[in-house]
Amino acid sequence: MSLHHPLRLGMVGGGKGAMIGGVHRIAARLDNAFTLVAGALSSTPARNAESAAEAGIAPERTYDDFTEMARAEAARPDGIEAVAICTPNHLHFPAAKAFLQAGIHVICDKPMTSTLADARDLARVAEASEALFVLTHNYSAYPQLRLAREMVARGDLGKLRLVQVEYAQDWLAEPSDSKQAEWRGDPARAGAGGAIGDIGTHAFQLARFVSAELPSHLLADLTSFVPGRAVDDNAQVLLRYASGAKGSLWCSQVAPGTENGLKLRIYGEKAGLEWSHVEPETLLFTPLGEPRRTLRRGATSMAGSRVPPGHPEGYLEGFANIYAEAAAAIRAHQRGEEAPTLLPGIRDGIEGLCFIEGCIRSARAGNTWINLAEVAQNG
Repeated sequence: MSLHHPLRLGMVGGGKGAMIGGVHRIAARLDNAFTLVAGALSSTPARNAESAAEAGIAPERTYDDFTEMARAEAARPDGIEAVAICTPNHLHFPAAKAFLQAGIHVICDKPMTSTLADARDLARVAEASEALFVLTHNYSAYPQLRLAREMVARGDLGKLRLVQVEYAQDWLAEPSDSKQAEWRGDPARAGAGGAIGDIGTHAFQLARFVSAELPSHLLADLTSFVPGRAVDDNAQVLLRYASGAKGSLWCSQVAPGTENGLKLRIYGEKAGLEWSHVEPETLLFTPLGEPRRTLRRGATSMAGSRVPPGHPEGYLEGFANIYAEAAAAIRAHQRGEEAPTLLPGIRDGIEGLCFIEGCIRSARAGNTWINLAEVAQNG
């Protein structure tokens, strides 16, 4: 629980009917880290006003567009200190750019932008700004996945051999005209990647976060199973690492019976680790030739936990950890300090867009191996 007054937060997007906006608002206030005071929640004026009223935002701080909001809030003595960007992907870049240039810290939903070119431009804007940029890859804030990262770094698994990650859903197994499905199926708003951009980037970043290794090459097979869908809804990706490790990533939004099936398995010379979002408080550790060990919080709470062991924690708490750590980083920045943090940021965003671009190039070239370093360097 924060001992400080909450930081003043604004929000762009995330109005009525947008699931992720509600998640951001809950996460921002769970630790009393932020209070929402301003917003441009919808491009439709009536929906914007209604959404802002429901969120407790005063009419005079309800804005018609984010450009106006960035300018006006930067000029106020009580202006927002950070903004959450919860829009469709194509608006991440212009919105984040406007607030970074206004000196306002940015907490942005993933992927960072809809194109690699925009991601590079945003990285330059962020470097020139004094404001911080945080990307909400919330799964990397789960306590058990932080523990897994520590175990890999400590050498508990030995030299890594295999990294396998999957993220399967079924909500797009049939054509859908819902608002959330509609923009995600439009390359102009979602970007060229479908499932690889929406959930594949989460899987990619999680494997990167825990293993601390970035793939050097990938080979991707992208499929659009639903007729007429303009973006992929299933991806099977092979990964090669410079260390000699091999990996695979599967993401799908057309797998009936899976709701949010995120899983990670990492195997080294000495041991293996397994984690599943179905049981987020359980980490399975198996030293070679020994019985499997189930690692849970035990008698004392782990860092990032809020309730006693035996009381379930998960998605909202992981998201809240991102917000709490973002608040701590912002307060350190305001004091002229740089606090150590595991927060995802610009680097993660660039790597995620390189992953999407690499997958698309591989698929279009007939499922060939792509050098990710060349993608990162040459675009």
